Amino acid sequence: MSRKSREDMRVVVLAGGISDEREISRASGANVVSALNEQGYGTVEMLDPSDNDFLQALSNGSYDVAFIALHGRGGEDGMVQSILEYLGIPYTGSGVAASACAADKDISKVLYEHAGIPIARGTVVFRGKDIDCAAIVADLGDQLFVKPAVNGSSYGVSCVTSADELPPALELAFEHGDKVLVEQRLVGTEITVGVFGDDTVEALPIVEILKQEGSEFYDLDVKYIDPTLVHRIPARLDPADYARAQELACAAHKALGCTGFSRSDFIVTTDGPVILETNTIPGMTDTSLYPDEVRHAGKTFPEVVAALVDIALTHAENASK
Repeated sequence: MSRKSREDMRVVVLAGGISDEREISRASGANVVSALNEQGYGTVEMLDPSDNDFLQALSNGSYDVAFIALHGRGGEDGMVQSILEYLGIPYTGSGVAASACAADKDISKVLYEHAGIPIARGTVVFRGKDIDCAAIVADLGDQLFVKPAVNGSSYGVSCVTSADELPPALELAFEHGDKVLVEQRLVGTEITVGVFGDDTVEALPIVEILKQEGSEFYDLDVKYIDPTLVHRIPARLDPADYARAQELACAAHKALGCTGFSRSDFIVTTDGPVILETNTIPGMTDTSLYPDEVRHAGKTFPEVVAALVDIALTHAENASK
């Protein structure tokens, strides 16, 4: 069957959802809708998976492809991808397995390490299990990052600078999930590296996260509320570290089995880049980093959005052969 022209294509953008990042997702979705309209797609609609009639609307919509602009739980964890596969609707981004693995920072660290990608030392603790905070500090020190193991943003994340800060940091993280990751706090330059492509992937220009006064890390206020400059492109890195970070971002993308695009976060230490996590559905708001990386790579955001739709359709066509 030949592919429809863009003018005849019916696209659904999935945004909103059930995660803590619902409003961010809606902003991403609105940006994607605008880009798809600019690229000449005939019918572009936005659906929210949290709506009561979502499944009926999705199954009755006769959609040719879905663009997933969901973040966090229910979006990046493979859940909505499973629904789309069951309904036979091609979708953008990574598949069920890759999404689930990337969403779980504990599992993704195992895959990173297997692929030779440097990771931070850490441990995993679970809600309802006995947690020996003294043993954690004895092993990892008292300079720590505590974060939900399954979450797509900075919700529930704490920077711990003394042993007595660990219990409340764990309590906060458990508000956002049953599994929590405790890692050594790394010292260095915080960067993020976007990846784009299909069979051949390319790393985009690296973003350097600029530390803001009063913020220990790239938290939610800095990401989405503070209108001041919070990042720099290209990052000010030693050329060897710059090239290595781009290489590792592509390696992480492949190790997780990602498709189309991703964005990996690193700390560049004196020993080189160390990976923190990979986002399979990077933010696409006006202030998000991935669209900025795209522009600095000489591409336009609408062109990349259209390319992601093309990749989704190509994968679906290949799977049906």
